[in-house]
Amino acid sequence: MATTTKNKKTSNNQKKSNKPAYSKDQYLRWFELMFRIRKFEERALMMYGKQKIRGFCHVYIGQEAVAAGIESALKDGDAIVTAYRQHGTALGRGLDTKACMAELFGKETGVVKGKGGSMHFFDKGKRYFGGNGIVGAQIPIGTGIALAEQYKGTDNICVTMFGDGAARQGSLHESFNMAMTWNLPVLYICENNGYAMGTSVARTSNVTELYTLGESYDMPAEPVDGMSPESVHEAVEKAAEHVRSGKGPYFLEIRTYRYKGHSVSDPAKYRTKEEVKSYQERDPVKTVEARMLEHELLSQDEVDAIKERIKKEIDEAVEFAEQSPLPDPSELYTDNYVQADYPFMRD
Repeated sequence: MATTTKNKKTSNNQKKSNKPAYSKDQYLRWFELMFRIRKFEERALMMYGKQKIRGFCHVYIGQEAVAAGIESALKDGDAIVTAYRQHGTALGRGLDTKACMAELFGKETGVVKGKGGSMHFFDKGKRYFGGNGIVGAQIPIGTGIALAEQYKGTDNICVTMFGDGAARQGSLHESFNMAMTWNLPVLYICENNGYAMGTSVARTSNVTELYTLGESYDMPAEPVDGMSPESVHEAVEKAAEHVRSGKGPYFLEIRTYRYKGHSVSDPAKYRTKEEVKSYQERDPVKTVEARMLEHELLSQDEVDAIKERIKKEIDEAVEFAEQSPLPDPSELYTDNYVQADYPFMRD
Protein backbone atom coordinates (compact mmCIF):
# COMPACT_ATOMS: atom_id res chain seq x y z
CA MET A 1 0.00 0.00 0.00
CA ALA A 2 2.59 2.56 1.09
CA THR A 3 5.11 4.16 -1.22
CA THR A 4 7.94 6.08 0.37
CA THR A 5 9.94 8.99 -0.94
CA LYS A 6 12.59 6.52 -2.05
CA ASN A 7 10.55 6.15 -5.22
CA LYS A 8 10.76 9.85 -5.90
CA LYS A 9 13.22 11.50 -8.26
CA THR A 10 13.24 14.91 -6.73
CA SER A 11 16.55 16.60 -7.52
CA ASN A 12 16.51 19.97 -9.26
CA ASN A 13 18.68 18.61 -12.05
CA GLN A 14 16.14 15.89 -12.80
CA LYS A 15 13.27 18.35 -12.82
CA LYS A 16 15.20 20.69 -15.11
CA SER A 17 15.84 17.81 -17.52
CA ASN A 18 12.08 17.22 -17.69
CA LYS A 19 12.30 13.79 -16.11
CA PRO A 20 9.25 12.52 -14.20
CA ALA A 21 9.20 13.36 -10.51
CA TYR A 22 8.31 9.80 -9.52
CA SER A 23 9.32 6.31 -10.52
CA LYS A 24 7.73 4.24 -13.26
CA ASP A 25 6.32 1.87 -10.63
CA GLN A 26 4.65 4.73 -8.79
CA TYR A 27 3.02 6.19 -11.89
CA LEU A 28 1.91 2.71 -12.87
CA ARG A 29 0.26 2.13 -9.47
CA TRP A 30 -1.48 5.49 -9.65
CA PHE A 31 -2.72 4.88 -13.17
CA GLU A 32 -3.96 1.35 -12.50
CA LEU A 33 -5.84 2.39 -9.38
CA MET A 34 -7.43 5.47 -10.95
CA PHE A 35 -8.42 3.58 -14.10
CA ARG A 36 -9.88 0.76 -11.95
CA ILE A 37 -11.95 3.26 -9.97
CA ARG A 38 -13.13 4.99 -13.16
CA LYS A 39 -14.25 1.75 -14.82
CA PHE A 40 -15.83 0.40 -11.63
CA GLU A 41 -17.90 3.56 -11.24
CA GLU A 42 -18.91 3.71 -14.89
CA ARG A 43 -20.13 0.13 -14.67
CA ALA A 44 -21.94 0.88 -11.40
CA LEU A 45 -23.87 3.64 -13.16
CA MET A 46 -24.73 1.27 -16.01
CA MET A 47 -25.91 -1.45 -13.61
CA TYR A 48 -27.98 1.09 -11.70
CA GLY A 49 -29.69 2.04 -14.94
CA LYS A 50 -30.52 -1.63 -15.45
CA GLN A 51 -31.97 -1.76 -11.91
CA LYS A 52 -29.35 -4.26 -10.78
CA ILE A 53 -28.33 -1.78 -8.08
CA ARG A 54 -30.94 -0.12 -5.87
CA GLY A 55 -31.01 2.66 -3.30
CA PHE A 56 -28.54 5.52 -3.18
CA CYS A 57 -25.41 5.53 -5.32
CA HIS A 58 -22.76 8.26 -5.37
CA VAL A 59 -19.90 7.76 -7.80
CA TYR A 60 -16.30 8.96 -7.52
CA ILE A 61 -15.70 9.81 -11.19
CA GLY A 62 -13.31 12.78 -11.38
CA GLN A 63 -11.97 12.41 -7.83
CA GLU A 64 -9.71 9.39 -8.46
CA ALA A 65 -6.46 11.29 -7.84
CA VAL A 66 -7.47 11.86 -4.22
CA ALA A 67 -7.71 8.15 -3.39
CA ALA A 68 -4.54 7.37 -5.35
CA GLY A 69 -2.41 10.09 -3.77
CA ILE A 70 -3.59 9.35 -0.24
CA GLU A 71 -2.84 5.63 -0.41
CA SER A 72 0.67 6.02 -1.81
CA ALA A 73 1.59 8.32 1.09
CA LEU A 74 0.35 6.12 3.95
CA LYS A 75 1.82 3.06 5.65
CA ASP A 76 0.36 -0.30 6.60
CA GLY A 77 -1.63 0.08 9.81
CA ASP A 78 -2.99 3.54 9.08
CA ALA A 79 -6.79 3.73 9.14
CA ILE A 80 -9.24 5.52 6.89
CA VAL A 81 -12.84 6.54 7.52
CA THR A 82 -14.85 8.52 4.99
CA ALA A 83 -18.29 9.57 3.77
CA TYR A 84 -20.75 7.88 1.43
CA ARG A 85 -19.03 8.73 -1.89
CA GLN A 86 -16.61 6.00 -1.04
CA HIS A 87 -16.25 3.29 -3.69
CA GLY A 88 -13.00 4.84 -4.91
CA THR A 89 -11.55 5.17 -1.42
CA ALA A 90 -12.43 1.53 -0.69
CA LEU A 91 -10.79 0.29 -3.89
CA GLY A 92 -7.77 2.40 -3.01
CA ARG A 93 -7.57 0.56 0.31
CA GLY A 94 -7.39 -2.69 -1.63
CA LEU A 95 -10.90 -4.00 -1.02
CA ASP A 96 -11.72 -6.76 -3.49
CA THR A 97 -13.34 -5.52 -6.70
CA LYS A 98 -15.75 -8.47 -6.87
CA ALA A 99 -16.83 -8.09 -3.24
CA CYS A 100 -17.39 -4.36 -3.72
CA MET A 101 -19.54 -4.89 -6.81
CA ALA A 102 -21.47 -7.66 -5.05
CA GLU A 103 -22.17 -5.26 -2.19
CA LEU A 104 -23.70 -2.78 -4.63
CA PHE A 105 -25.91 -5.60 -5.87
CA GLY A 106 -26.95 -6.41 -2.28
CA LYS A 107 -25.51 -9.93 -2.45
CA GLU A 108 -24.24 -12.03 0.46
CA THR A 109 -20.75 -12.14 -1.11
CA GLY A 110 -20.43 -8.37 -0.70
CA VAL A 111 -17.92 -6.74 1.62
CA VAL A 112 -20.57 -6.46 4.35
CA LYS A 113 -22.71 -9.41 3.22
CA GLY A 114 -25.03 -7.26 1.10
CA LYS A 115 -26.30 -5.31 4.11
CA GLY A 116 -24.49 -2.02 3.58
CA GLY A 117 -24.97 -1.18 -0.06
CA SER A 118 -23.27 1.70 -1.82
CA MET A 119 -22.69 3.90 1.22
CA HIS A 120 -21.43 1.44 3.83
CA PHE A 121 -18.42 -0.58 2.71
CA PHE A 122 -16.24 -1.80 5.58
CA ASP A 123 -13.16 -3.97 6.00
CA LYS A 124 -11.52 -4.29 9.40
CA GLY A 125 -8.52 -6.14 8.00
CA LYS A 126 -7.82 -3.33 5.54
CA ARG A 127 -8.28 -0.74 8.30
CA TYR A 128 -11.18 0.69 6.30
CA PHE A 129 -13.96 1.90 8.58
CA GLY A 130 -16.49 3.10 6.00
CA GLY A 131 -18.45 4.53 4.22
CA ASN A 132 -20.94 6.44 6.43
CA GLY A 133 -24.38 7.57 5.29
CA ILE A 134 -24.91 10.41 7.79
CA VAL A 135 -23.29 13.67 6.73
CA GLY A 136 -20.36 14.40 9.03
CA ALA A 137 -20.90 11.36 11.28
CA GLN A 138 -17.53 9.92 10.31
CA ILE A 139 -15.60 12.93 11.67
CA PRO A 140 -16.00 12.03 15.38
CA ILE A 141 -15.65 8.34 14.46
CA GLY A 142 -12.25 9.00 12.91
CA THR A 143 -11.29 11.13 15.88
CA GLY A 144 -12.19 8.22 18.16
CA ILE A 145 -10.13 5.78 16.09
CA ALA A 146 -7.17 8.15 16.47
CA LEU A 147 -7.75 8.24 20.23
CA ALA A 148 -7.65 4.43 20.28
CA GLU A 149 -4.33 4.43 18.40
CA GLN A 150 -2.90 6.94 20.89
CA TYR A 151 -4.15 4.84 23.79
CA LYS A 152 -2.54 1.69 22.34
CA GLY A 153 0.73 3.52 21.78
CA THR A 154 1.02 2.79 18.05
CA ASP A 155 2.45 5.09 15.41
CA ASN A 156 -0.64 4.64 13.21
CA ILE A 157 -2.70 7.61 12.12
CA CYS A 158 -6.36 7.83 11.18
CA VAL A 159 -7.20 9.64 7.95
CA THR A 160 -10.64 11.13 8.48
CA MET A 161 -12.27 12.27 5.24
CA PHE A 162 -15.38 14.35 4.62
CA GLY A 163 -16.90 16.61 1.99
CA ASP A 164 -17.34 20.37 1.82
CA GLY A 165 -20.94 20.03 3.00
CA ALA A 166 -19.90 18.13 6.13
CA ALA A 167 -17.43 20.93 6.89
CA ARG A 168 -20.50 22.92 8.03
CA GLN A 169 -21.49 20.33 10.64
CA GLY A 170 -21.03 20.97 14.34
CA SER A 171 -19.37 17.58 14.73
CA LEU A 172 -16.35 18.92 12.83
CA HIS A 173 -15.74 21.70 15.35
CA GLU A 174 -16.26 19.41 18.33
CA SER A 175 -13.82 16.90 16.84
CA PHE A 176 -11.24 19.54 15.91
CA ASN A 177 -11.34 20.90 19.45
CA MET A 178 -10.93 17.49 21.11
CA ALA A 179 -8.25 16.33 18.68
CA MET A 180 -6.10 19.40 19.27
CA THR A 181 -6.68 19.37 23.03
CA TRP A 182 -5.63 15.72 23.25
CA ASN A 183 -2.98 15.90 20.51
CA LEU A 184 -4.53 12.99 18.61
CA PRO A 185 -2.89 11.25 15.61
CA VAL A 186 -5.56 12.23 13.09
CA LEU A 187 -5.26 13.68 9.59
CA TYR A 188 -8.47 15.43 8.57
CA ILE A 189 -9.10 15.65 4.83
CA CYS A 190 -11.89 17.64 3.23
CA GLU A 191 -12.63 16.45 -0.32
CA ASN A 192 -13.93 19.76 -1.60
CA ASN A 193 -15.62 19.04 -4.93
CA GLY A 194 -17.36 22.40 -4.88
CA TYR A 195 -20.92 21.32 -4.15
CA ALA A 196 -22.81 19.94 -1.16
CA MET A 197 -25.47 18.07 -3.14
CA GLY A 198 -26.46 20.96 -5.44
CA THR A 199 -25.33 23.85 -3.27
CA SER A 200 -22.02 25.53 -3.97
CA VAL A 201 -19.54 26.27 -1.20
CA ALA A 202 -20.01 30.02 -1.70
CA ARG A 203 -23.74 29.72 -0.92
CA THR A 204 -23.23 27.95 2.41
CA SER A 205 -20.72 30.19 4.16
CA ASN A 206 -18.63 33.33 3.86
CA VAL A 207 -15.61 31.07 4.52
CA THR A 208 -14.83 29.54 1.13
CA GLU A 209 -11.17 28.75 1.83
CA LEU A 210 -12.13 25.74 3.89
CA TYR A 211 -8.63 24.92 5.12
CA THR A 212 -8.71 28.12 7.18
CA LEU A 213 -11.23 26.44 9.49
CA GLY A 214 -8.22 24.90 11.21
CA GLU A 215 -6.95 28.31 12.29
CA SER A 216 -9.44 28.56 15.15
CA TYR A 217 -7.78 25.53 16.74
CA ASP A 218 -4.16 26.30 15.79
CA MET A 219 -4.32 23.23 13.55
CA PRO A 220 -1.83 23.24 10.66
CA ALA A 221 -3.76 23.28 7.38
CA GLU A 222 -3.32 23.89 3.66
CA PRO A 223 -5.11 23.58 0.31
CA VAL A 224 -4.15 20.84 -2.17
CA ASP A 225 -4.69 20.32 -5.91
CA GLY A 226 -6.93 17.27 -5.92
CA MET A 227 -6.70 16.69 -9.66
CA SER A 228 -3.06 15.63 -9.33
CA PRO A 229 -2.01 12.41 -7.55
CA GLU A 230 1.48 13.88 -7.19
CA SER A 231 0.20 16.92 -5.30
CA VAL A 232 -2.07 14.82 -3.10
CA HIS A 233 0.74 12.36 -2.34
CA GLU A 234 3.17 15.11 -1.36
CA ALA A 235 0.67 16.93 0.85
CA VAL A 236 -0.50 13.75 2.60
CA GLU A 237 3.07 12.53 3.07
CA LYS A 238 4.03 15.82 4.71
CA ALA A 239 0.92 15.91 6.89
CA ALA A 240 1.23 12.24 7.89
CA GLU A 241 4.82 12.77 8.99
CA HIS A 242 3.68 15.70 11.14
CA VAL A 243 0.91 13.65 12.76
CA ARG A 244 2.99 10.48 13.15
CA SER A 245 5.79 12.36 14.89
CA GLY A 246 3.45 13.27 17.75
CA LYS A 247 2.82 16.89 16.75
CA GLY A 248 -0.93 16.45 16.62
CA PRO A 249 -3.66 16.80 13.97
CA TYR A 250 -3.33 18.23 10.48
CA PHE A 251 -6.03 19.42 8.06
CA LEU A 252 -5.91 19.27 4.26
CA GLU A 253 -8.52 20.76 1.96
CA ILE A 254 -8.12 18.72 -1.23
CA ARG A 255 -9.81 20.59 -4.06
CA THR A 256 -11.28 18.12 -6.52
CA TYR A 257 -14.33 17.78 -8.76
CA ARG A 258 -17.02 15.21 -9.49
CA TYR A 259 -17.96 14.93 -13.15
CA LYS A 260 -21.35 13.39 -12.41
CA GLY A 261 -24.21 14.60 -10.24
CA HIS A 262 -24.34 14.27 -6.48
CA SER A 263 -26.05 10.90 -6.88
CA VAL A 264 -27.60 8.92 -9.72
CA SER A 265 -30.81 10.95 -9.39
CA ASP A 266 -29.06 14.32 -9.80
CA PRO A 267 -28.91 15.83 -13.34
CA ALA A 268 -26.43 18.46 -12.01
CA LYS A 269 -28.02 21.34 -13.92
CA TYR A 270 -26.72 23.81 -11.33
CA ARG A 271 -23.29 23.69 -13.05
CA THR A 272 -22.32 25.13 -16.41
CA LYS A 273 -20.95 22.91 -19.18
CA GLU A 274 -17.92 25.20 -19.29
CA GLU A 275 -17.15 24.57 -15.64
CA VAL A 276 -17.36 20.80 -16.01
CA LYS A 277 -15.24 20.91 -19.18
CA SER A 278 -12.53 22.95 -17.45
CA TYR A 279 -12.05 20.15 -14.91
CA GLN A 280 -12.32 17.37 -17.48
CA GLU A 281 -9.43 18.99 -19.31
CA ARG A 282 -7.38 18.24 -16.18
CA ASP A 283 -8.67 14.67 -15.89
CA PRO A 284 -6.24 12.84 -13.56
CA VAL A 285 -6.55 9.48 -15.34
CA LYS A 286 -5.77 10.95 -18.75
CA THR A 287 -3.05 13.20 -17.32
CA VAL A 288 -1.11 10.36 -15.73
CA GLU A 289 -1.52 8.22 -18.86
CA ALA A 290 -0.16 11.07 -20.99
CA ARG A 291 2.75 11.59 -18.59
CA MET A 292 3.76 7.93 -18.74
CA LEU A 293 3.69 8.00 -22.54
CA GLU A 294 5.50 11.34 -22.76
CA HIS A 295 8.37 10.12 -20.61
CA GLU A 296 8.36 6.69 -22.28
CA LEU A 297 7.68 4.90 -19.01
CA LEU A 298 5.25 2.69 -20.91
CA SER A 299 4.39 2.18 -24.55
CA GLN A 300 0.89 2.70 -25.92
CA ASP A 301 0.54 -1.07 -26.33
CA GLU A 302 1.45 -1.59 -22.67
CA VAL A 303 -1.07 1.06 -21.57
CA ASP A 304 -3.77 -0.54 -23.73
CA ALA A 305 -2.98 -3.95 -22.21
CA ILE A 306 -3.43 -2.54 -18.69
CA LYS A 307 -6.76 -1.04 -19.68
CA GLU A 308 -7.99 -4.31 -21.17
CA ARG A 309 -6.92 -6.25 -18.06
CA ILE A 310 -8.80 -3.88 -15.75
CA LYS A 311 -11.88 -3.84 -17.98
CA LYS A 312 -11.89 -7.64 -17.81
CA GLU A 313 -11.56 -7.42 -14.02
CA ILE A 314 -14.66 -5.23 -13.87
CA ASP A 315 -16.55 -7.55 -16.23
CA GLU A 316 -15.72 -10.47 -13.94
CA ALA A 317 -16.82 -8.46 -10.90
CA VAL A 318 -20.22 -7.80 -12.46
CA GLU A 319 -20.61 -11.46 -13.42
CA PHE A 320 -19.64 -12.49 -9.89
CA ALA A 321 -22.19 -10.08 -8.41
CA GLU A 322 -24.98 -11.24 -10.70
CA GLN A 323 -24.36 -14.92 -9.95
CA SER A 324 -24.03 -14.47 -6.20
CA PRO A 325 -27.04 -15.25 -3.99
CA LEU A 326 -29.03 -12.73 -2.02
CA PRO A 327 -28.64 -12.86 1.78
CA ASP A 328 -30.89 -15.37 3.49
CA PRO A 329 -33.77 -13.67 5.37
CA SER A 330 -32.48 -15.30 8.56
CA GLU A 331 -29.46 -12.98 8.33
CA LEU A 332 -31.59 -9.89 8.84
CA TYR A 333 -30.67 -9.42 12.49
CA THR A 334 -27.12 -10.79 12.51
CA ASP A 335 -24.12 -8.41 12.67
CA ASN A 336 -26.34 -5.69 14.13
CA TYR A 337 -25.98 -6.23 17.85
CA VAL A 338 -23.32 -7.65 20.16
CA GLN A 339 -23.96 -9.00 23.65
CA ALA A 340 -21.70 -6.95 25.90
CA ASP A 341 -20.14 -8.64 28.91
CA TYR A 342 -19.89 -6.05 31.66
CA PRO A 343 -19.27 -7.07 35.31
CA PHE A 344 -22.38 -5.31 36.54
CA MET A 345 -24.49 -7.37 34.10
CA ARG A 346 -23.34 -10.71 35.51
CA ASP A 347 -25.39 -12.67 38.04
